[in-house]
Amino acid sequence: MNNGRLFGIIYHLLNAKQTTSRELAAMFEVSDRTIFRDINALSSLGIPICAETGRNGGIYLMDHFVLDKVLFSKEEQESLLLALKGIKAIEPEKSDQAYSKLQSLFKLPEDNWLEVDFSPWYQEIDGAQFDRLKSGILNKKKVEFEYISQSNRLEKRVCNPLKLVFKSQTWYLQAFCLTKKAFRVFKISRMQSLKIIDETFTPMVAPEIAVPEMKGEVIDLSLAFSKEILYRVFDDFDHQDITIQKDGTAIVTTQVIDQRWLIRHLLSYGKHMKILSPDSIKERMKHEIAEIRANYDF
Repeated sequence: MNNGRLFGIIYHLLNAKQTTSRELAAMFEVSDRTIFRDINALSSLGIPICAETGRNGGIYLMDHFVLDKVLFSKEEQESLLLALKGIKAIEPEKSDQAYSKLQSLFKLPEDNWLEVDFSPWYQEIDGAQFDRLKSGILNKKKVEFEYISQSNRLEKRVCNPLKLVFKSQTWYLQAFCLTKKAFRVFKISRMQSLKIIDETFTPMVAPEIAVPEMKGEVIDLSLAFSKEILYRVFDDFDHQDITIQKDGTAIVTTQVIDQRWLIRHLLSYGKHMKILSPDSIKERMKHEIAEIRANYDF
C-alpha cells in the first residue's frame, strides 16, 4: 500500500467531488484493481469513501467528510499555525478564532516563540484605509485617491485594485491604473482622500511585480562612522562590508548606485559619519550642507 497515493486519492476527491477508478488508475499509473484495493484500505481507516457502479456511479467522498488532523504531519500543523500568526497582524479577530480552533484540534501547546507584526514602530497603519482597499479588491470595486508621485505632484488616480503587498516594511497596492492605462504599484502611505467607487470591474490577474530597475553609476563608497551610531551601521549595510576599528569606530567599504537620494541618506547620520571617498561625493555633500546652512542664515 502506498500512503502517498492514498493521500493523493483523498485530495483529488476533495477537489473533483467524484471520479472513476479508470481516471484514478491513469492518474497514479496503476491498475484498476490497485485503485479498488486502495479504496478498501481507506474505508478500513474510517474514511467515508464510496464506490458505486452503474451509469451514474463513481468514486466519491461523503459530503460530511473534512480533512482530519491526522492527514497533517506535526511539521505541517506547526506551519499552518505559523501562517495564521502572520494573518493575525491583518485580521486579528478572525485569525485568533481560527488559530485557537486549529491549536485545539491539533492539540499543540501554546508556543510564543514568534510574533508577526506588520505595523512600523513609529507610524501606525491607517486601518480604515487598509480595510477600504481590501474591500475594493474583494468586491471588485474601483477606488479613487490622490497620490504624491516621485515628481512631488499630487495626482488624482482611479484604479482597479488587485492586490495588497507588504515589502521592505511598507504596504503597497498593486492595481491597474485607469488614469495611466497601465499596471502600477502604489505606496499606501502616499495616498490621500481614498474612497471606493460604486462601480465594479472585471476580475484581473495581477502580474508579477517587477524589480524596479536601479539606474545610475555604480560607485565605490568608503565611509567612517563613530561608535555612537554603530546600531544603524549594522542595520543599513552588509555586515561583510563593515570593519570595526580598535577604538570602536567603523569603516564601511561598499558599492552603491549613485542616485539623488544618496546624499540625503548620508546626511541622516549627521556628525557621526564622514565620507572618505570618492571626492565627487564629498563635494556634493559640501554643496548640500552649504544649501542647508543658507536656510538658516538670517
